[in-house]
Amino acid sequence: MGLTATRTKSAAARREVPKSRGGRPTKTAALERDQRLIEVATRLFLDRGFDATSLDAVAEAARVSKPTVYSRYGDKRGLFAAVLRREIARWLAPLSAAAETQLSSASDISVEQRLVEIGREMLTFTCGLDAVAFSRMMTSQAINFPDIAKLGKEEGWLKAVATTARFFDHLVAQGALDVDDTTIAAEVFLDVVVGHTHRMATFGTVLELKGAEKRMRAAIKLFLAGALGPADRAQNAAKPSPRRRPSR
Repeated sequence: MGLTATRTKSAAARREVPKSRGGRPTKTAALERDQRLIEVATRLFLDRGFDATSLDAVAEAARVSKPTVYSRYGDKRGLFAAVLRREIARWLAPLSAAAETQLSSASDISVEQRLVEIGREMLTFTCGLDAVAFSRMMTSQAINFPDIAKLGKEEGWLKAVATTARFFDHLVAQGALDVDDTTIAAEVFLDVVVGHTHRMATFGTVLELKGAEKRMRAAIKLFLAGALGPADRAQNAAKPSPRRRPSR
């Protein structure tokens, strides 16, 4: 009995969070606790899915009290939103870094090659196992929890579009692109370059990187050239062709 009590006290002491004079955790300790909660919740959501993950399980795995989790996030939807927000930020970071790298790259590098480098980064993080798993969870919960779908759109898609549009703005300013609306151009670019591959990965199709990059390169060529190709071909395509009379 005494030995058990001693062990229990020792374990509790190891889990204690440093407190301020007012009895509350210090700012540093609170940040560490929140980070641990998010990391644990991320792992459980990925391992078990949204429905099978409970706040009680998260609290136990993170070694914090249940009231702490409930007071911090309110419910499972609030916790999932916090996890999703952090994951989206992680996915967008490579896109921003790739865009900045390409803007500062040598001027003799073609626009096509710059877009290929950005597209390659996007394929890597949007079609990764974690990104696909969260995409599935977000899609499955979107009907019941529209605010989660809204978060995914505003924090994920719209920010990716904005980052890409800013990159296109720089290319337009350099005279490398001739685009009237860089936001629409960014939406089209993201769709044709990674949209299909990400959807297939979400459906469970095994991703073959070599084939995905081949498709991405072809999509970028199509994006840069336009569906009508060179200007002279576009002019010819705009001219009405004489109709043939149907044979009797």
